[in-house]
Amino acid sequence: MARIASAVAPATAARVGPLEYRTIDDPDCPGDGWHRVHTRLAGICGSDLSLVEGHASTYFDEYTSFPFVPGHEVVGELDDGTRVVIEPVIGHEARGHRAPFDGAAPGDGDDYAHLATTSADGALEPGIQTGFCCSTGGGWAPWFWAHETQLHRIDDAMSDERAVLVEPLAGGIHAALLAGPTIADTADPIVAVLGAGTMGLAAIAGLRRYLPGVRIVVGARYPHQIALATAIGADIVVQASKLDRAVRREAGCHLIGDQLSSGAHVTIDAVGTSESIHDCLRITRPRGRVVLLGMPADVRLDLTGLWHRETELKGAYTYGTETLPDGQRVRTFDLAVDTADHFEAERLLSATYRLDDHVDAIAHAAAAGRRGAVKIAFDLRGED
Repeated sequence: MARIASAVAPATAARVGPLEYRTIDDPDCPGDGWHRVHTRLAGICGSDLSLVEGHASTYFDEYTSFPFVPGHEVVGELDDGTRVVIEPVIGHEARGHRAPFDGAAPGDGDDYAHLATTSADGALEPGIQTGFCCSTGGGWAPWFWAHETQLHRIDDAMSDERAVLVEPLAGGIHAALLAGPTIADTADPIVAVLGAGTMGLAAIAGLRRYLPGVRIVVGARYPHQIALATAIGADIVVQASKLDRAVRREAGCHLIGDQLSSGAHVTIDAVGTSESIHDCLRITRPRGRVVLLGMPADVRLDLTGLWHRETELKGAYTYGTETLPDGQRVRTFDLAVDTADHFEAERLLSATYRLDDHVDAIAHAAAAGRRGAVKIAFDLRGED
């Protein structure tokens, strides 16, 4: 029903779909090391909209426990008044397992079994993140539980409006740094970014901050996205439909059918559709890399070009511990806090809504680009 309704209006999907606005019993504390977080601001992201509109992939069914409270882009306050942003992945230590290495972030590691199993003591149901686990609650509520490994304390000088952008910035920075290995020994590298919504802009910020030598070429859809991408530091910003021409000019290459003979060294897809992945593959040079930052669901692709050009297709999911070009190892969230301050990330927060106005909030978020907006969030300050 939600999928059908969303084709007519996102607001209708929010009314008839899986989302309910109601009072629930307080979740029990999952155990030692867990803290009550009182939500101040909680963002609405693309994965949230996919759930509400009935388009989410069934891939995540085993990594989710129902019924859950959404909301993983959160700035909140602990019982003692300390303000924090949440790194939402519910990692090894939160479930009583040993971390993959000393100082590991919740998202680090190469085995996801802990995400799809109930904790040994039975206190924590499966859940890939805060906002997808019935045991913890989520940010679209006055409060929820978070493990100490998920908490990042923020300075009093950082506003809530800036802090709520830290989580999406971390995702964009992670994708940006995945361009590093491909361009490490390249003179004048070109990185193209398709899409300039929240995640595309976050990737641009990450590229400019941590890979300063790259030439960033962006395809954006709306005038306000073009302005923001330029302000954040993109070198060339064009309409998304003209990105192939812009990359062709920068690379000095030819057009063969609809494929560029060369192209960008790395292309970041911040849209996540069959069409956007196809476009990224055709503008990336042979033996280049395409980074999927946008969350794809069911896609149909002709992969002949990927095979022929030996293109690397790389997923970019959330964040963890990064290796910077100088070899330094650092948590993505620490980079994101720094980046939020450097670029004054609050400029991306377009509107906030009370939780009881969730239908209008979701409709605004679903039509953010058309309405000249970027990030929409719930404001729960004073609603505890």
